[in-house]
Formats: sequence, C-alpha cells, structure tokens
Amino acid sequence: MRLAALAFIFAVCAAASASEPLPFIDSHVHLNDEAMQLELMRRHGVERAVIFWGRNSDNDTIAEAVRRHPERFIGFASVSPERRAYRGAWDSNDLSLIKALDDLLASGRFRGIGEISVTHFPSPGLPEADYDPSGPMMEAIMELARKHRVPVMVHVESTRMRELSALLAKFPDVAVIWAHGGYTPLFIARRMLEAHPNLYYELSARTWPVHPRSPDYTILRDGINVWPQWLALIEAMPERFLVGTDASHRSAESEEMKHSSVQNFLRQLSIATRERVARANLLGLIGPVPAASR
Repeated sequence: MRLAALAFIFAVCAAASASEPLPFIDSHVHLNDEAMQLELMRRHGVERAVIFWGRNSDNDTIAEAVRRHPERFIGFASVSPERRAYRGAWDSNDLSLIKALDDLLASGRFRGIGEISVTHFPSPGLPEADYDPSGPMMEAIMELARKHRVPVMVHVESTRMRELSALLAKFPDVAVIWAHGGYTPLFIARRMLEAHPNLYYELSARTWPVHPRSPDYTILRDGINVWPQWLALIEAMPERFLVGTDASHRSAESEEMKHSSVQNFLRQLSIATRERVARANLLGLIGPVPAASR
C-alpha cells in the first residue's frame, strides 16, 4: 500500500506540474487551521469549502471564519455526538439540543447542518458513536433542515442501512449528504442512490490512495486509478455525487495528499460529469453564494 501511495503522489505531482488545477468546491472540511486551509485552496483550485468544526473549532469559530471570508467558506452547524457537550443529550434523546441548532440556523450564518456523526466507528481522537439514524434526535434534525431548507451531512456507517433508509424515506424533501458515502461497497451505493432521490454521495476520503482505517474504503484499484465500475456508476448518476477532501490540518503532508487525490479523481471523469461533481451539485443544494475570488 505504501508503494501505491508513493506512486500516486509522484503521478499527481507530475500532472500538477503540467497543468493548472481543476476548480472544485470542497464539500468536507474540518476547519482547524484557517491560514493553512486558505493556502491549500489557493494552490489546489478550491473555489470554496464547506467548513464545520474540528478539534480546534466550534460553531462560533466556524461562523467567524465565514464572516471573514464569505466568498471562500460555506458554514455548516453541527450538534454531533462526538462533541462531549452534546453526547449526553444524544444518550437521553434530550431534544432541547434542537433548540440550540434552530437558533444557529436562524442566525443566517450557516448554509447547512453537519457533519453529524450519528454512527461512527472508533478512530484516533474520535470515540465510537452508534445512535439510531431514524431515532428521535435525527428526526428532529431533519425537521429543522426542512424548516430552514438546508441540507444535512451525516456520517452513517454501512451497519445502519435499514435505519438510514427509513430516515430518507420519511423526509423525501430533505437533501442528505452522506459523508464518505458511508464507506460502502459499490452495490450498496447503487442500491441506496436508486432507492432515495434525496441522497447525495459525498466522496471525501474515498479518493485517498490508502485509508488509515481500512484499505477497502478507497475507490481506487491501485492507489491511482478509479475502479471502472465506480466510474460507471458516477457517470451514470452524475447529479448525485459530491467531492471533498476531509481536510483536518493535522499535517501539511496529509493535506497535500488529500487535495492531490481529488485532482487525480476529477481528471478521470468526463467533462460534463466533472462539472457536476466538482461544483454544480453542491451549489444546487446550498443555493447562491457570494462570488469567489482566487
């Protein structure tokens, strides 16, 4: 896997030196270092980025970053259970938490909800979460999304497909962005997209040459090339996919890999599909935003 990763890096660096980066909107950024994020966007063709909290940020700092850079950042508000202050409310289905989220959305500072890690396998720095995607808390969040007409980004593992399906079916008018596509195999991705027109499959971390949690999560067959079957699905349903990096600013090296991986992925799409996946689909979900300046 390490050799594949190195081959990938050399390949994308050669491609980058030969051409300008393709423009895209990053649909998945945990904003921990604003200066690093802005520089990454400048160098890697990122016109805008959907930002939400990370280890060094919260809803207030996200709103401030959007205020400083409205033409670059698109803020999402989160009450995800990995934040210790909210976990008790999730444990007890205390819907008073929803009032806080309603106030955030009513402020006009946020264009969506998420990332909500309702079901998340354990990983370094992130405790396991296993809440019902069709339970009272998520239903209340979806009601708020309907009220404010915003999309919801959820992290739901493939172990909870029945519950996620029930949620999507109950709120067919609410757009749900599925973070990393739940790291699903191809047949589940196709089944879920065909069954639920309101589901959008977000590809952050799926385009990495190697995933730290499982090599099965990548959609690359050799660290570089997207599996033909995955390309066929994306080309067949171009209006349903979004691209992102899952940036978290832990190191410059890791962020370079993430952004280069997106460029590598986008270059394998047809021109018409690339435009939809890179920008148009996300803009269709959040509505008009201020013009970006490069």
